[in-house]
Amino acid sequence: MEKINGTGVSPGIAIGKAFVIKKAEAVVSGILLTDENEIITAVAGFNSAIHLAVAEIEAIIVNAKLSALEEELAILEAQIELIGDPQIAEDVLEKIQSERKTANDALIEVIADVVQVFESMEDEYMRARSTDIKDVGARILKHLNKQHNDTANFNPDTIIIADDISPSDTISMDIKHVIGFATRAGSKTSHAAIIAKAKGIPAVVGCGDGLMSIQNDDLVILDGLSGLVFINPAKEIIEDYRLKREVHRQQAEKLKALKNVPAVTPDGKKIMLSANISGADDMETVHDNGGDGVGLFRTELLFMDRDSFPTEEEQFEFYKQAALRSKNKPVIVRTIDIGGDKQLPYFNIPAELNPFLGYRAIRICLDRTDLFVTQLKAILRAAVFGDLRIMFPMISNIQEVRAAKNILEEAKKELLAENDPFKADIKVGIMIEIPSAAVTADILAKEVDFFSIGTNDLCQYTLAVDRMNEKISHLYDPFNPGVLRLISNVIEQGRKHHIHVGMCGEMAGDPLATLLLLGMGLEGFSMSAASIPAIKNIIINHSEADAKQVYQKVMAMDSSDEITAYLKALNK
Repeated sequence: MEKINGTGVSPGIAIGKAFVIKKAEAVVSGILLTDENEIITAVAGFNSAIHLAVAEIEAIIVNAKLSALEEELAILEAQIELIGDPQIAEDVLEKIQSERKTANDALIEVIADVVQVFESMEDEYMRARSTDIKDVGARILKHLNKQHNDTANFNPDTIIIADDISPSDTISMDIKHVIGFATRAGSKTSHAAIIAKAKGIPAVVGCGDGLMSIQNDDLVILDGLSGLVFINPAKEIIEDYRLKREVHRQQAEKLKALKNVPAVTPDGKKIMLSANISGADDMETVHDNGGDGVGLFRTELLFMDRDSFPTEEEQFEFYKQAALRSKNKPVIVRTIDIGGDKQLPYFNIPAELNPFLGYRAIRICLDRTDLFVTQLKAILRAAVFGDLRIMFPMISNIQEVRAAKNILEEAKKELLAENDPFKADIKVGIMIEIPSAAVTADILAKEVDFFSIGTNDLCQYTLAVDRMNEKISHLYDPFNPGVLRLISNVIEQGRKHHIHVGMCGEMAGDPLATLLLLGMGLEGFSMSAASIPAIKNIIINHSEADAKQVYQKVMAMDSSDEITAYLKALNK
């Protein structure tokens, strides 16, 4: 028997036979084109492959509309936009025409460059989008080289084992007999994770190279909660997991029934459970999981995969659609958070030694007020159609807050002059993700309507840890006493100044942290929509008084090891 540790991204237990998917690697030929006729033929072949790839996805969408989830269709529609990305096409054609490379080699090199950009990003969600680029590249390459799909017929109780699972794989494959996914690569925000959660299929990702030692028809146990994968386990382990599977099934049925149950503790404390989204299409999942709104609307995707900044009208429509689908629930729109790991091909940011400490987010907005005003005007106009709120990221001091608010007032004046309707009394908040902001929360609270704690960056900046650096990633620890004290101070200052305090980092969706944060006095948790029912279940079954006792005990502990051990014991 072999046991492999990965990251559990979709809870549940699967026991079945392995089906191993191994994809052929794209190979650069190294051949150079010798004359103009070959160049013309290569260009024509690439353009034809683009049209065929789009037609293929459109056919999948048409065939899938009756059975596919909205999340899956949104992924495919986004792929059509990626395939039509003029920057990718221009780069490929440049390599064909100027460097005389074959269409095959040019496409492979361009896709590899774009993938590298996304994979180097710090933001986990954006990093996971590299899978989209790979999938799009593989699809165009398939048509370029006139290859055909090999479709598999899965037997009942199949567990798919793969390097990674592309967005279209999850839709085009017949997975009615698939009971679990395990992948060598991937993260909590990869499409395999998103679709597995949406379909209620247990999944473990990021298992490492050891996963690919599994052979077809090996017996596999997959634990999507703990992130464990067992290969050909002993009988007693199989029996133990069969019992665990039944318990989980009963719990899952209970969670489904919580959709319309308010998140209120037994002693009457109401908690707002919201979701993190990247576009209007995500709103349906928020409603399906009983979310109270959106605690983080990322706007960066609108600015990426294009060759110029979106216009005010484009942004207005983007935000308006989210407002219209929100059912008048609050939607907190984070202003553009570019720079650092999120580079735009059409916006030249000079190379920096420490880009995460450099020219990014609110710092760019305060410098390029033209871009900032355009976005703010679009949000203000869209807020007429729903309860949109504005949130400024990466605030480090009070001067930045005041400067951003002054620019917001300028945006309002422009809309008044243009006679455009807008929401004048829109609520304004800030992300607390820099230690200086957490320490001076008492000062900042006087200037804003709400705080949202971004634990991902707050943890990294506080501990001086780059999560992407494998040598020190183990030091990234949101349960570090220093991090917890900063979070506690932010919540305390919010309460003293009568402003709402929420959290939109990964910690908000971690069941291990729920009682601790509730005991601290956190009023809003924002997470992936699929995580809402499990967090709600904890809240409605534990009093605020009990949570405060948990908080007091934790704050008396001096190490994260002691803290996590205590919290794990509570969650058993």
